[in-house]
Amino acid sequence: MNYIKNPQEIEKNSFVIIGDIIAAERPETRFASAMHEAVVKRVIHTTADFDWLDILHFSPDVLARIAEGLRRGCTLYTDTTMAMSGINKTLLKQMGCECRCYISDPRVVESAPVQGITRSMAAVDVALAEPGEKLFVFGNAPTALFRLLERQASPVAVIGVPVGFVGAAESKDALVASGLPCIAALGRKGGSNVAAAIINAILYQLRGAL
Repeated sequence: MNYIKNPQEIEKNSFVIIGDIIAAERPETRFASAMHEAVVKRVIHTTADFDWLDILHFSPDVLARIAEGLRRGCTLYTDTTMAMSGINKTLLKQMGCECRCYISDPRVVESAPVQGITRSMAAVDVALAEPGEKLFVFGNAPTALFRLLERQASPVAVIGVPVGFVGAAESKDALVASGLPCIAALGRKGGSNVAAAIINAILYQLRGAL
């Protein structure tokens, strides 16, 4: 069988196809910057879903804030190990950043049932207790996003793309309304893969500036 085997060529061809489809079917599409375009296209590449042209919300200057936070070596906190595993650790290390997920941390496992809250909520509490600049990356747990908003935290930014039917859309609406710098998936769609794709797109854009 004749098919493309090289992973770099597969990815390159995929992005060409995405660009061609947008040009043909959504010619009115305009991106605010190269980084904005890179993020949206990588999420489409990850999901094969062109709805992301309409449902991915960017608050003003959020991409610049995330880029500067990464350059300063902020710490990323994810709500799932899946999101953490999907983020490019080599590029994070080059930026002087690290990524943490406390969903299985003993402190979280112990405290969540005592408080009657989800482990995702308890993990946010642990993260907020740590020093340093924080970038939250949520792809699965609406309760993590609600908890962050309840705590009135001031992170570098929030990637808020929890997926699901119970609280997911509401949590992202609350994030957008909060005024926090954020990238949010409006509606039910999202996922840990989307959260990782957003961070990776930004990292790839910054790679040339390292």
